[in-house]
Amino acid sequence: MILTDELVISGQEISFWFGEGELRKQILFEVDLQIQGGEIVLLTGPSGSGKTTLLTLIAGLRTMQSGSLRVLGMQLSGASSSLLTQLRRRIGFIFQAHNLLPYLSALQNVQLMFELHPDVSAVEGRQRATEMLERVGLGHRKDYAVSRLSGGQRQRVAIARALVTKPELVLADEPTAALDGTSGREVVNLLRSLAVDQGSPILMVTHDARVLDIADRIMEMQDGRVGAPTH
Repeated sequence: MILTDELVISGQEISFWFGEGELRKQILFEVDLQIQGGEIVLLTGPSGSGKTTLLTLIAGLRTMQSGSLRVLGMQLSGASSSLLTQLRRRIGFIFQAHNLLPYLSALQNVQLMFELHPDVSAVEGRQRATEMLERVGLGHRKDYAVSRLSGGQRQRVAIARALVTKPELVLADEPTAALDGTSGREVVNLLRSLAVDQGSPILMVTHDARVLDIADRIMEMQDGRVGAPTH
């Protein structure tokens, strides 16, 4: 990727917790991070270290509690629900469990993304969804119900869905967790290739040591804190 000086993500002293009083459990402790335009950054660390919580804060899926977090030029500390909705329209999110609707076809699952973009007509949405499925190698399976697809094919649909609206940022949570080595590698290479083509930076949570070589930078989380970045 071509790096730019623009900061796509800039966070300072981000803390987050669940519960209150004696039941309070802190998940993030004064996390600082910065990600430039064009970067592919992997966030690694053991289960329970806070990786997914941080990713969902960046995606606007949780409300900031403490600290400062600016994503795509939007300050999320104190942000309204309408601003968080605007942010989510600009981000492509790939979930570990796909979060696809099994009774819909691959094409219908990808088309659903345009419900967040009412400026795109149904005809254009179908055309763009079809083209993206062809790019991920599933043009011949676009009318198959997702329940009939393999795990690797479902993850390809999830990538197509995340990228079909040409997001300004891609967030991925363990996209290879349920895949074998070959399928996982294919999925990550595909994600990187498509994001490079569209100029979208990637922040990916992963435990998968087999894909670390795709990163421009690796950040490790331990006990809710981000350590020194590695390259």
